[in-house]
Amino acid sequence: MNRPVPLRRLLVSLMLSCAVLVGATACGGGNESKTASSSASPSGTSSAEAQKFAKTRFVANAGLAAGATYQWIVKPYREGKFKKGADGRTFALVKAGLAGGFAYNRLKAAVVNAKGDPLLSKAVAPLTAGIESLKGLGSKLRKGEAGAGDIGAFESVISGIKDAGKSAGAEVKDKVPTSSQLGG
Repeated sequence: MNRPVPLRRLLVSLMLSCAVLVGATACGGGNESKTASSSASPSGTSSAEAQKFAKTRFVANAGLAAGATYQWIVKPYREGKFKKGADGRTFALVKAGLAGGFAYNRLKAAVVNAKGDPLLSKAVAPLTAGIESLKGLGSKLRKGEAGAGDIGAFESVISGIKDAGKSAGAEVKDKVPTSSQLGG
Protein backbone atom coordinates (compact mmCIF):
# COMPACT_ATOMS: atom_id res chain seq x y z
CA MET A 1 0.00 0.00 0.00
CA ASN A 2 1.64 3.15 -1.17
CA ARG A 3 0.32 6.27 0.35
CA PRO A 4 0.67 9.56 -1.46
CA VAL A 5 3.18 11.95 0.13
CA PRO A 6 1.54 15.18 1.25
CA LEU A 7 2.48 18.13 -0.91
CA ARG A 8 3.68 20.20 2.03
CA ARG A 9 6.15 17.52 3.13
CA LEU A 10 7.43 17.22 -0.42
CA LEU A 11 7.96 20.99 -0.68
CA VAL A 12 9.75 21.18 2.67
CA SER A 13 12.15 18.39 1.74
CA LEU A 14 12.76 19.99 -1.67
CA MET A 15 13.51 23.37 -0.07
CA LEU A 16 15.86 21.83 2.48
CA SER A 17 17.70 19.95 -0.24
CA CYS A 18 18.11 23.15 -2.24
CA ALA A 19 19.33 25.03 0.83
CA VAL A 20 21.95 22.38 1.55
CA LEU A 21 23.05 22.36 -2.07
CA VAL A 22 23.32 26.15 -2.26
CA GLY A 23 25.14 26.28 1.08
CA ALA A 24 27.64 23.66 0.00
CA THR A 25 28.41 25.42 -3.26
CA ALA A 26 28.60 28.83 -1.58
CA CYS A 27 31.33 27.59 0.76
CA GLY A 28 33.02 26.28 -2.37
CA GLY A 29 36.38 24.73 -2.71
CA GLY A 30 37.07 26.00 -6.21
CA ASN A 31 40.50 27.53 -6.76
CA GLU A 32 39.15 30.06 -9.22
CA SER A 33 37.17 31.97 -6.62
CA LYS A 34 40.02 31.90 -4.13
CA THR A 35 42.56 33.37 -6.51
CA ALA A 36 40.15 36.02 -7.65
CA SER A 37 39.32 37.16 -4.13
CA SER A 38 42.92 37.07 -2.93
CA SER A 39 44.11 39.29 -5.76
CA ALA A 40 41.62 42.00 -4.84
CA SER A 41 42.95 44.04 -1.97
CA PRO A 42 40.86 46.44 0.09
CA SER A 43 41.74 50.07 -0.27
CA GLY A 44 43.14 51.62 2.88
CA THR A 45 42.15 54.91 4.34
CA SER A 46 44.00 57.98 3.24
CA SER A 47 46.54 59.51 5.59
CA ALA A 48 44.16 62.40 6.27
CA GLU A 49 41.43 59.97 7.32
CA ALA A 50 43.87 57.95 9.41
CA GLN A 51 44.97 61.11 11.20
CA LYS A 52 41.38 62.15 11.78
CA PHE A 53 40.49 58.76 13.19
CA ALA A 54 43.68 58.69 15.26
CA LYS A 55 42.66 61.89 17.00
CA THR A 56 39.10 60.66 17.46
CA ARG A 57 40.22 57.38 18.98
CA PHE A 58 42.79 59.18 21.13
CA VAL A 59 40.10 61.50 22.50
CA ALA A 60 37.74 58.56 23.18
CA ASN A 61 40.35 56.42 24.95
CA ALA A 62 41.86 59.28 26.93
CA GLY A 63 38.38 60.51 27.89
CA LEU A 64 37.42 57.07 29.21
CA ALA A 65 40.67 56.87 31.20
CA ALA A 66 40.10 60.33 32.65
CA GLY A 67 36.48 59.60 33.52
CA ALA A 68 37.31 56.30 35.22
CA THR A 69 40.16 57.87 37.17
CA TYR A 70 38.07 60.73 38.45
CA GLN A 71 34.85 58.79 39.13
CA TRP A 72 36.27 55.72 40.85
CA ILE A 73 39.72 56.71 42.11
CA VAL A 74 40.12 60.44 42.80
CA LYS A 75 36.59 61.25 43.97
CA PRO A 76 36.26 58.31 46.44
CA TYR A 77 39.77 58.99 47.74
CA ARG A 78 38.90 62.62 48.47
CA GLU A 79 35.67 61.49 50.14
CA GLY A 80 37.68 59.23 52.46
CA LYS A 81 36.20 55.96 51.19
CA PHE A 82 39.62 54.27 51.05
CA LYS A 83 40.33 54.78 54.77
CA LYS A 84 40.07 51.83 57.12
CA GLY A 85 36.63 51.56 58.68
CA ALA A 86 34.90 53.66 56.03
CA ASP A 87 31.46 52.52 54.85
CA GLY A 88 31.67 50.75 51.50
CA ARG A 89 35.49 50.66 51.63
CA THR A 90 35.85 47.19 50.12
CA PHE A 91 33.52 47.96 47.22
CA ALA A 92 35.25 51.31 46.63
CA LEU A 93 38.68 49.64 46.61
CA VAL A 94 37.58 46.93 44.18
CA LYS A 95 36.07 49.57 41.87
CA ALA A 96 39.21 51.67 42.16
CA GLY A 97 41.37 48.67 41.31
CA LEU A 98 39.29 47.91 38.25
CA ALA A 99 39.28 51.57 37.27
CA GLY A 100 43.06 51.73 37.69
CA GLY A 101 43.60 48.78 35.38
CA PHE A 102 41.04 50.14 32.92
CA ALA A 103 42.61 53.61 32.93
CA TYR A 104 46.08 52.16 32.34
CA ASN A 105 44.75 50.09 29.43
CA ARG A 106 42.94 53.05 27.84
CA LEU A 107 45.96 55.34 28.29
CA LYS A 108 48.18 52.79 26.53
CA ALA A 109 45.61 52.62 23.72
CA ALA A 110 45.51 56.43 23.55
CA VAL A 111 49.29 56.55 23.13
CA VAL A 112 49.05 54.03 20.28
CA ASN A 113 46.29 56.13 18.69
CA ALA A 114 48.40 59.27 19.06
CA LYS A 115 51.08 57.73 16.84
CA GLY A 116 48.71 58.16 13.89
CA ASP A 117 48.93 61.95 14.12
CA PRO A 118 52.36 63.62 14.02
CA LEU A 119 51.45 66.60 16.19
CA LEU A 120 49.65 64.47 18.76
CA SER A 121 52.49 61.96 18.78
CA LYS A 122 55.02 64.66 19.68
CA ALA A 123 52.74 66.02 22.40
CA VAL A 124 52.14 62.62 24.03
CA ALA A 125 55.67 61.20 23.74
CA PRO A 126 56.95 62.67 27.06
CA LEU A 127 54.04 61.08 28.93
CA THR A 128 54.78 57.44 28.12
CA ALA A 129 57.05 56.99 31.15
CA GLY A 130 54.34 58.40 33.41
CA ILE A 131 51.79 56.04 31.94
CA GLU A 132 54.12 53.07 32.46
CA SER A 133 54.47 54.06 36.12
CA LEU A 134 50.72 53.47 36.55
CA LYS A 135 51.00 49.81 35.57
CA GLY A 136 50.85 48.31 39.07
CA LEU A 137 48.58 50.87 40.67
CA GLY A 138 45.39 48.97 39.83
CA SER A 139 46.37 46.07 42.08
CA LYS A 140 47.75 48.46 44.69
CA LEU A 141 44.39 50.25 44.81
CA ARG A 142 42.48 46.97 45.00
CA LYS A 143 44.55 45.87 47.99
CA GLY A 144 44.07 49.21 49.73
CA GLU A 145 47.78 50.04 49.65
CA ALA A 146 47.57 53.20 47.54
CA GLY A 147 48.35 56.53 49.14
CA ALA A 148 48.08 60.19 48.26
CA GLY A 149 51.18 60.00 46.04
CA ASP A 150 49.66 57.19 43.99
CA ILE A 151 46.40 59.07 43.52
CA GLY A 152 48.42 62.15 42.60
CA ALA A 153 50.29 60.12 39.98
CA PHE A 154 47.01 59.22 38.30
CA GLU A 155 45.82 62.83 38.40
CA SER A 156 49.15 64.07 37.03
CA VAL A 157 49.20 61.65 34.09
CA ILE A 158 45.56 62.36 33.22
CA SER A 159 46.09 66.13 33.29
CA GLY A 160 49.22 65.68 31.17
CA ILE A 161 47.26 63.67 28.60
CA LYS A 162 44.51 66.28 28.57
CA ASP A 163 47.04 69.09 28.08
CA ALA A 164 48.84 67.17 25.32
CA GLY A 165 45.57 66.54 23.52
CA LYS A 166 44.52 70.16 23.83
CA SER A 167 47.84 71.40 22.45
CA ALA A 168 47.41 69.09 19.43
CA GLY A 169 43.84 70.17 18.77
CA ALA A 170 42.21 67.09 20.32
CA GLU A 171 40.51 68.24 23.50
CA VAL A 172 39.88 65.41 25.96
CA LYS A 173 36.78 65.45 28.14
CA ASP A 174 36.00 63.02 30.95
CA LYS A 175 33.74 60.15 29.92
CA VAL A 176 32.74 57.87 32.75
CA PRO A 177 32.74 54.25 31.57
CA THR A 178 29.99 51.89 32.62
CA SER A 179 30.60 49.20 35.20
CA SER A 180 30.53 46.55 32.48
CA GLN A 181 33.27 48.40 30.58
CA LEU A 182 35.42 48.39 33.71
CA GLY A 183 35.05 44.71 34.39
CA GLY A 184 35.56 43.32 30.96
